[in-house]
Amino acid sequence: MGRYVSGDVLLAAVRIGGGGEEKVRPVVVIAAGENGCLIVCPVSSRPSFDGPSVPLSLDDFARGGLGLFTESYALAAHPSAIRSADIIGKKGTLLPEALAAIRGAVPRKERF
Repeated sequence: MGRYVSGDVLLAAVRIGGGGEEKVRPVVVIAAGENGCLIVCPVSSRPSFDGPSVPLSLDDFARGGLGLFTESYALAAHPSAIRSADIIGKKGTLLPEALAAIRGAVPRKERF
């Protein structure tokens, strides 16, 4: 597909916490590598019970959005790596402040 950058909100099949079944959900790109690898945090309608979550609303988007009227949560406790080839689509782009909040919430041992 295309080239993605930090702050993009994409659709991709991911596992939360590395376990369970893959589910297509929005993800926030927190880092993009030259080799097409993206570090993402999944987005859910519910906050994480086992780590930090950052609330997201339509006001946090510079472009696009999630098409939801309720708050969503970037699950900062569950970053993972995916390939850009696995992206299904793009939903929008976050404002720099929202991306900084997510990056700051990622546990230090998980930072990329």
